[in-house]
Amino acid sequence: MTIAADRCTAACDFAIEDISTGLHASGFGQVGDGRSFSFHIEDRRTLLVEIYRPRITDLVPHEEDIVATASRSLEHVDAYDERSLAAVVRDAVADAQPVTRNAH
Repeated sequence: MTIAADRCTAACDFAIEDISTGLHASGFGQVGDGRSFSFHIEDRRTLLVEIYRPRITDLVPHEEDIVATASRSLEHVDAYDERSLAAVVRDAVADAQPVTRNAH
């Protein structure tokens, strides 16, 4: 696990605050507009990213807090290399698609 040494300033759009690498890689960060995100590897070959609504007050986000998601194949990504993993996370966050919810 790595705690990011460089903290994001007000002008920053994206920051990974915590990242762990490997087959069970995961982490979290800030998008830059008040939203946070988390990521993890599923089935050893797919990166999943969830972006949450701004200003979550709970320690753990709930299903209804997810506003966008993305997934990426890790076929050509070294999940043990922090820079490679951070790059694919950054790209996935940028390309995340809004979650549609069914009205109850």
